[in-house]
Amino acid sequence: MTWDTITLDVDDDSDVATLTVDRPEQLNALTVDTLEAIEDALGEAETAGARALVLAGAGDEAFVAGADISYMVELSTPEAQAYAELGHRVADAIESFPAPTVAAIDGYAFGGGSELALACDLRVAAQSAVIGQTEIDLGIIPGWGGTQRLSRLVGDETAKRLVFLGKRVDASEAAELGLVGEVVPDEAFDDRIDELAGDLAAKPAFATRAAKEALNAARDGSGASGLALERRAWASLFGTHDQREGMAAFLEKREPEFE
Repeated sequence: MTWDTITLDVDDDSDVATLTVDRPEQLNALTVDTLEAIEDALGEAETAGARALVLAGAGDEAFVAGADISYMVELSTPEAQAYAELGHRVADAIESFPAPTVAAIDGYAFGGGSELALACDLRVAAQSAVIGQTEIDLGIIPGWGGTQRLSRLVGDETAKRLVFLGKRVDASEAAELGLVGEVVPDEAFDDRIDELAGDLAAKPAFATRAAKEALNAARDGSGASGLALERRAWASLFGTHDQREGMAAFLEKREPEFE
């Protein structure tokens, strides 16, 4: 299967799948079509028997710079709920993929892009990467699992600081916070991703899958209820003055005037 906004390559020798969001001119921002394509590609990678999966962004500037704000700006609450559910399905599919997943964060990873990275098992950042849950400046909150996965990863107060302030952190600070597990010099980044994915794919597949299921089960607790609450809260903000103003200001390249 081929798609317009993503690519999927499965290496027959290593059984490593690489799923790349391929919209570099738009900093790999996530449209509805792109999210649906990622969902399809994850199923195809599973069918192909991938033993490790790398999630990456095309070009030199961004991993995924976020969701498509030009699409979101006029959404009604029901439309926003449907968009949140699509984003959650994709993030959940990454999280439950039956092999280890690696977010190859090279460049910007904001908003929905950061949330897809959070859904991966491992996160590796290039030295020049910048990461942030920046939704607050659009008058909304993370809506694709970020409020839940970020808190579990970095702790309650750190997550609140990142979300409340929309703070963008460089790769070194992200590693200090526990947001990424490894930082690699830019010039060595691609080789390190290949090495790590190859090492993961070389491990016994059934044992690795069982380990992933057990580790996720130990971590989740009542995560499902938190994710459901997040979807409702995110969608409820659409149609508010601050959501409309925040997104309009972003598209118009000006400072927002929130209520």
